[in-house]
Amino acid sequence: MSSSPHVPVPPVLASRRRFIQGLAAGGAVAGLGLWPNRGWGAGQPALNGPGNPNVLTGTRFDLNIGETPMNFTGLTRPAITVNGTVPAPILRWREGTTVDLFVSNRLPPNSIHGHSTSIHWHGILLPANMDGVPGLSFDGIDRGETYHYRFDVRQGGTYWYHSHSAFQEQAGLYGALIIDPLAPEPFHYDRDYVVLLTDWTDLDPTALFARLKKMSDYDNFAKQTVGDFFDDVQDHGLAATIQNRKMWGEMRMTPTDLSDVNGNTYTFLMNGTTSLGNWTGLFRSGEKVRLRFINGSSMTHFDVRIPGLKMTVVAADGQYVHPVSVDEFRIATAETFDVIVEPSGQDAFTIFAQDLGRTGFVAGTLATREGLRAPVPRVDPKPLLTMDDMGHGMMGHGGHDMSAMSGGAMAGMQHSVPASAAGHAGMDHSQHGTSSMAPGPMATMDHGAAGMQQHPASEDNPLVDMQTMNPVPKLDDPGIGLRDNGRRVLTYADLRSTFSDPDGREPGRTVELHLTGHMERFAWSFDGEKFSDAEPLRLNYGERMRIVLVNDTMMTHPIHLHGMWSDLEDEQGNFMVRKHTIDMPPGSKRAYRVRADALGRWAYHCHLLYHMEAGMFREVRVEE
Repeated sequence: MSSSPHVPVPPVLASRRRFIQGLAAGGAVAGLGLWPNRGWGAGQPALNGPGNPNVLTGTRFDLNIGETPMNFTGLTRPAITVNGTVPAPILRWREGTTVDLFVSNRLPPNSIHGHSTSIHWHGILLPANMDGVPGLSFDGIDRGETYHYRFDVRQGGTYWYHSHSAFQEQAGLYGALIIDPLAPEPFHYDRDYVVLLTDWTDLDPTALFARLKKMSDYDNFAKQTVGDFFDDVQDHGLAATIQNRKMWGEMRMTPTDLSDVNGNTYTFLMNGTTSLGNWTGLFRSGEKVRLRFINGSSMTHFDVRIPGLKMTVVAADGQYVHPVSVDEFRIATAETFDVIVEPSGQDAFTIFAQDLGRTGFVAGTLATREGLRAPVPRVDPKPLLTMDDMGHGMMGHGGHDMSAMSGGAMAGMQHSVPASAAGHAGMDHSQHGTSSMAPGPMATMDHGAAGMQQHPASEDNPLVDMQTMNPVPKLDDPGIGLRDNGRRVLTYADLRSTFSDPDGREPGRTVELHLTGHMERFAWSFDGEKFSDAEPLRLNYGERMRIVLVNDTMMTHPIHLHGMWSDLEDEQGNFMVRKHTIDMPPGSKRAYRVRADALGRWAYHCHLLYHMEAGMFREVRVEE
């Protein structure tokens, strides 16, 4: 990224800002998400109750999208709200019913958030014209209009909904979506809470996007200093330290670039309240409590733990998994994880969620009564990216041989291999990113004769600043900043669906797509082609196919395919877990199967909002 100057927040002002955030926590509806589990497994939906005033149940829903002043930081700003609240109401549906949702646009004429709006039902299987993506599914909902969403509910579990119009999701248009399943659930619990994690900014999101385009490293306050240099010399030696700094400098990147927007801009929220507002879920000692974690943020990966409690993960992205007991998990933007905890032995436990970049956190409490708090942990030390993280390991001493970087990223370096020289041997990328490679376990894990990842010729352009050499699935990797921290951390390798491959067929073909970008220019894409220049990815109705994603960037990208499930494979090509969002760390290569069982035009994109808006978006067409 660039070394453009920025003006950091003075420590005194930063402290005062955090203090005000706590005092202002009452600016939005809080205390969401509690249902005593009375006969739920017997098919009786729980109703609203004390501490849970914002749940809508039934089959008809009237949702009014408007603009409402909100104060999370001491400053009042216009938020996009549903029925006047941030978050939007929790919607509770039942599998096997048909829902009617009347979504009305009540935005004022002078709204900074635009005149058109939409709602996308994230992870929900439905007809394409009900999916809520302007320009693909429908035209959007203009001011004064009402759109009637109507579809059958064909699944159960924890999901969420949000706007797919411009930056309205960042401005507050998001909410939890809970679907009671027809069949009894394979686990028991006594209480049930939604824990919706989000990020808020007082900035106009359009202005924030413009700032990213002009100064993409604005929030990177933690660049390495002279003191860090001498510490590294002491630990690793002068020659190795100079070589490391030289490589990062010639890449015009920094190992502290973990997230584009972080706690220096964002205020992190839990169920619409800040840490000092202390969202609280009540329990009685010995009860089992279900916590439905939803990452409804725009740009933030959260690392979640509850000190003193083990969490048993029982569902991922709304689908049951074999129970896994962990101390901590990373939840990417748009993912959901259901966990069960059994609090006992003390009156309060802290729910702690820190961002991946270790620039901030949000905390709430599980307690026996209102008003209690447990100690809040310190934010962990800031991790640094390594060449291994970026898929350049195993290519020389210390994993620091950068010989497969693209021409732009290798400016001034010797032994460079331009992207144009890395066309995919044996793979055809000329037709909408598809491949004629025969199917097989992790078909594209073969790195070619040279032992390196090959790249499509379309990546050889000024909007691609790096390419990975040796990407690997990293399914058993806890992730940057979570390795060897003394806690049991969830990995994708731990996630196993409670059911076998729902399709059973071997994929008939493989499509490989590369996640690409240019950090300094804040340009993001698939295969080096931004959305406006890319052809749709065409699927044949009914086919079973494999998508292989290769992350050529130094950022982590949660990739979401609308309308269809993504069935993640292990390294041998075996079905692992069904998800709607696949997180892709830097230097990773992951494969999943898709059954093209939904006709129409569908969105396929990175769920980091500003990456999507900057071009990491494709249209998928399922055609007969």
